[in-house]
Amino acid sequence: QVQLVESGGGLVQAGGSLRLSCAASGRTFSSYAMGWFRQAPGKEREFVATITRSGGSTTYADSMKGRFTISRDNAKNTVFLQMDSLKPEDTAVYYCAAGRWGIGPNLYDYWGQGTQVTVSS
Repeated sequence: QVQLVESGGGLVQAGGSLRLSCAASGRTFSSYAMGWFRQAPGKEREFVATITRSGGSTTYADSMKGRFTISRDNAKNTVFLQMDSLKPEDTAVYYCAAGRWGIGPNLYDYWGQGTQVTVSS
C-alpha cells in the first residue's frame, strides 16, 4: 500500500509558477513509476507527466512540454511537478499517482486526494 498526499497548489497569475509536491508513505516508493494527472471541471482526467522508478526518464503531455518538469527524490519519498509559464487553461485539480510506467490512468494503482491549481488571467 502507498498513500499519497499532494501539496503546493494555489492561486497564481498567468505566467507565474507553482511547484507541486507529492509525499508518499511506505518504504516501496522507489518501486513505482510516478505520474501527475489533472482534471478540470466538466472534463476527463488528463495525463500531465510521468517519471520512471529511478527518475532516469520522463514523459510529458504535449501541451506541458517545456513548461512543466517532473522530478523525484527517492530518499525523501517525494515526487515534484514544477510548473512554469502557467496559463488559465492549466486550472484544474492535480493528482499524483503511483504505478506502472505509462500515460494511461489505468496503469496507476494509487492516487492522492488532489490539489487545486487556479491560474487567473
